[in-house]
Order: sequence, then structure tokens, then C-alpha cells
Amino acid sequence: MTFSIVGHCPQTGMFGVAISSSSPAVAARCSFARAGVGAVATQNVTDPRLGPHALDLMARGASAREALSILERGGAHMAYRQVLAVGRSGESAIYSGSHVLGMWSEAQGPDTAAAGNLLADAGVPEVMVQHFAHATGHLGERLLGALRAGLDAGGEAGPVHSAGLLLVDAQSWPLAELRIDWSDACPIAALERAWEVYHPQMDAYVTRALDPRQAPSYGVPGDE
Repeated sequence: MTFSIVGHCPQTGMFGVAISSSSPAVAARCSFARAGVGAVATQNVTDPRLGPHALDLMARGASAREALSILERGGAHMAYRQVLAVGRSGESAIYSGSHVLGMWSEAQGPDTAAAGNLLADAGVPEVMVQHFAHATGHLGERLLGALRAGLDAGGEAGPVHSAGLLLVDAQSWPLAELRIDWSDACPIAALERAWEVYHPQMDAYVTRALDPRQAPSYGVPGDE
């Protein structure tokens, strides 16, 4: 049903999530990140409350592993959930319940974790983690590259229809929140195109929010 990766850049402090699914609007329900705290993806038969709860715990000092342990003990119907998280230290953690659907697997590495369910190949998360570990460049590019690598390794057992990329940096709002909520073609290709367009303008949108006087031109008719 879904495969995803969470990541942290120790050089910049950014966190992010890249995710894809056969279900519509997967990123709207399953991707969570908070500046200075961490990133969480919750999937399978998802409970969107788990992402903010895990981030609240991590903001109060819990590690990613501790946060997911607390969710496992106290969350509702956790046997049906799959949750992955990465925190400030770069430590990652994954919880996969006993009722996760189909072929599922998970993989972890420094500053990252990947997991999936109803997969075409159990090696998909490990491929994603290895791609992230060896990639260079912006965190968004590394996460998108890992998502593409997961798709090329087999991805989900059926066709995917939605995908998303969420990034947080120094501000309380997302640095980037790009979503393909439904596509009969390849949503990951559409997401890559959205990143190609948005990335060059991304920092300018932050400047416009913080101090419009210092903002670059808006690129609209009449703007000078």
C-alpha cells in the first residue's frame, strides 16, 4: 500500500519525508516533520494522530526509539500500524505491527529509516536507505532519489497513484510541502518535476515571509 523514507541532514539540521502509495493523497495523512525535532511517517492502516504525538514526545526529549515505544504501548490498534521516525541525533526507529499488510519490510541507517507494506520486493526499503546514504546534495534531492530507487527496485505490488515530499528547516512552517494527490501516470515522476520547479524558488519564499523588503522579484506581470 505504501513505501516511505524519513531523513535528517546533520549539516543543515533539516528533516524530511518522501512517500508514495496506491492510495490517494498519501502525504496528507502520513507525512509529519517539525523543525528542530524530527520527521515521522505513519502508514499501513494509518492513524494520522501518531505523527504529531511522536513529534511531541521527541520535542520533550524522547529519542525516536523511545517515542515509538511509547506509541506501541499506548496507541490504539497498533498491530495495524507501521511508523518510522528520525530525530535530532540522527537516531532512527521503526515500528511494524503484527497486522501490517502483505509483503512488508523495513531498513535503517544513520539519519534515515525506510519501510513499506504490500511491496513487490522485500528489499525495497534497504535499497532506499542505501541510496540515501550514498547520495549527495540537498536533503530533498536525496529523499526523492531514494523514493525513485525504491520504485525502480519494485515499489508497491500494484501501481502507485500518490506521492509527497515534506521538508522542514529553521522555520515553524514547511520549507517544502509538495504533493501529488492522485495521478493515473507516475506520481513520483510528477513529484520530481514539482521539485525541479520549486527548488530554485524555495529560499525566496522564506525570505518573502520573513522580510518582504529583501525578497526577490515575484515574477508576475508588472513586478519590478
